[in-house]
Amino acid sequence: MTKPQLPAPPALPELPATGSLWRTGQLHSAGLNSRAIAVLVRHHELVRLRYGCCIRATLWERQKPSVRSKQLILAHAHGTRTTSDGAFVYSHISAARLHGLFVWNADNAIHVLLRTRPSSGRLGKDVRGHTRAFTEADVVAIRRLRVTSLERTVVDCALMLDYRRSLIIMDNALGQGANPALMRAMADGIPGRRGVKNLRRVLENADPRSESAGETLTRELLQRLKIPMPEIQFEVTSRAGRHRMDFAWKARKIALEFDGKTKYFDYAPTDEVLYQERQRENALTEEGWMFLRLKWQDLFNEGEFKDRILAALRRRPEPRAC
Repeated sequence: MTKPQLPAPPALPELPATGSLWRTGQLHSAGLNSRAIAVLVRHHELVRLRYGCCIRATLWERQKPSVRSKQLILAHAHGTRTTSDGAFVYSHISAARLHGLFVWNADNAIHVLLRTRPSSGRLGKDVRGHTRAFTEADVVAIRRLRVTSLERTVVDCALMLDYRRSLIIMDNALGQGANPALMRAMADGIPGRRGVKNLRRVLENADPRSESAGETLTRELLQRLKIPMPEIQFEVTSRAGRHRMDFAWKARKIALEFDGKTKYFDYAPTDEVLYQERQRENALTEEGWMFLRLKWQDLFNEGEFKDRILAALRRRPEPRAC
């Protein structure tokens, strides 16, 4: 006896053929009512990024975390295009992301700078409004969005965030060409403001040579634990070519390398890059160099970190002068 044929499941509503990011009104105009949008979200064809704005799920799923963070800002801009007068400016962490700065340990809230404080329900649950005075000299355009300038962004972040997160952003901004004198002038213009001591401390200790958040955190930890400071981005030549070490105690021939880029900053070295790196390291080892390698978890086990570094320094004391 043949089994009765089950009816085919109803076809899903079709998304527009073009585009990937839509306001709700645009989807309505394309023939999708609220129920159809809900069906597409439920079947993972659409992702609702925030109230009034959705993205094609296939695009969202292949985006890296850093790209998704920027995408949420773009979704806010796209969703408010018809409801905002354009008076706000993206600021703080949102501006840092739009400038392409390293952002560590921060949520995806949208930060905007406004001239007057809005009513409590106007901005939305995912938006943080700030009202510190600004001029058009503090504003630049990135991807056609109004964003605080690089220097103003870093200053605002240092006024809001703790020391380590601020230092990561400051290091990276200086590496991009941010003007330290301008930021010091900004700090001098807000004496007594909450966070200004942190801002001055970050300006004093920042280093544009840092190439990742992990390197910044490593340097900060070495300073805080009062471990003799190595040279930063130290270059040496071997039979395998030139090698630049994250940190090096030159006289002791000890190199300290941070290996945590892959997990946190979408950095995926190719097999060939890794092979060349190991070849250079092997050549330097033959010449007497010792390599210590750090991972992210090592930075948050401070006692073990300190013991490991000091043990290596004890094993290789500095050579005495003749």
